Amino acid sequence: MPDRLLSGLSIACAVCVTSILGSVHSRRAFALEPLTTENSTAGSSRADSEVASPVSFELDVQPILSAHGCNAGACHGKQRGQNGFQLSLLGFDSDSDYNALVHQARGRRLSIVTPEQSLLLQKATAQLPHGGGQKIAPNSHAFATLADWIRQGAPRRLADEPQLESVTLAEKQLTLSPQAAAQLSVTAHYSDGTQRDVTKLTGYLSNDATIVDVDELGKLKAGPIPGETAVMARYMNVICVANVSIPRVEKLPSDFYAQQPRNNFVDELIYEKLAQIQVRVSAPAPQHVFLRRAFTDIIGRLPTPEEATQFLDSSAVTKKAELIDYLLRQPEYVDHWANQWADLLRPNPYRVGIKAVLNYDNWIRQQFRDNIPYDEFARRLITAKGSTWHNGAATLYRDRRSPDEIATLISQLFLGVRLECAKCHHHPFEKWSQHDFYSFAAYFGKVGRKGTGLSPPISGSEEIMFVSNKGEVRHPVTDSVLSPKPLFGSADPAG
Repeated sequence: MPDRLLSGLSIACAVCVTSILGSVHSRRAFALEPLTTENSTAGSSRADSEVASPVSFELDVQPILSAHGCNAGACHGKQRGQNGFQLSLLGFDSDSDYNALVHQARGRRLSIVTPEQSLLLQKATAQLPHGGGQKIAPNSHAFATLADWIRQGAPRRLADEPQLESVTLAEKQLTLSPQAAAQLSVTAHYSDGTQRDVTKLTGYLSNDATIVDVDELGKLKAGPIPGETAVMARYMNVICVANVSIPRVEKLPSDFYAQQPRNNFVDELIYEKLAQIQVRVSAPAPQHVFLRRAFTDIIGRLPTPEEATQFLDSSAVTKKAELIDYLLRQPEYVDHWANQWADLLRPNPYRVGIKAVLNYDNWIRQQFRDNIPYDEFARRLITAKGSTWHNGAATLYRDRRSPDEIATLISQLFLGVRLECAKCHHHPFEKWSQHDFYSFAAYFGKVGRKGTGLSPPISGSEEIMFVSNKGEVRHPVTDSVLSPKPLFGSADPAG
């Protein structure tokens, strides 16, 4: 082949490649730069006279992704994402999600020139192979909203964009007949005073689908049997709950519960709940059953023949109350409940030292010997200071070393809240966020220690616990220092 021809072909190829690369580079840079509405009309499927309202990433785009399961744990919200595309679980990290959609993978997921041809939309509508199948219909409102956002330059935030503050249900208490249906209605409230109906973008979960089931649009369907359950409604990690009751069809006499004996305030609360679903209160337990239950619950053993005979033969009206007082005076009461709390606190002698664990166990037992009230017991344990060899309660902070580890233990034991999920992401079935978790953990950020620390497998040293003048807890995503904040209510600033 003549050299002149080769030279001509080389030049033509070079021009072609340069043109293609220039086009790709131009389009990629175009996709990554947020545009104004005036400059983003190319490829629009809307009529020229129709102008889309500004679309917010946090208020419009993320709710669509959540409602269609894109950021669920079984899809792109799992720990490592799906097929190279990872979203935060249930959209708890907006910055990370925006970066994944707009910037990661060299911006190939969005095409601002032709929004409808964006990889994000082609996958979601199954126009391209998608492991999750079709999540969004091509002619749906969700599709149009996502396309408008891309067409507007995929902005991170709008000017003066409000913040989601709360979510409410139109009805929090519902009573349904068996097999009846009802529709939940969910409203989102924003910082600028506006409201929005988000019923179709909310996720729903019934605690007991056999009592009441709920579909993806919030429609309740009662089962055939009476009962009560809670239905959770979650919109963008803000949760509200509807309590649904299915009463028995056969009604009790109107004065049935008014005639029942009341020994304390607990009875009143039980009767009130049973009356809602028209369930007849159970008859009192036989004397021998009460005796067995009282012994096993309070001191962890069965009664001796002599104890059983004495109780069953007694005709005293107050014999049940006298039996309880008798059991609380027994040494087994201390042993039984000290063992219960030792199981809950779980000190490891090979981790913290045998002597420290023995002091811990002795301290717990002494609280029951001294009949310390529960609130004082909790206060002494949580505020424990001093030597693990002299104050057994201080072993709590020798065994649990980091603020996050202490927070999960304290919240579960004394608040009845399991916070472990919120340590890594917003809790999927509770209202607790990462911010809530680490703000609560900040209460334990200044726990100071003096001594040789731990040296497993056998740690026998003494350690001193004290309140340090330094120490902080940072949010793992934003790296901001968090101030201590309780999970419920408010509290004075920690000193």
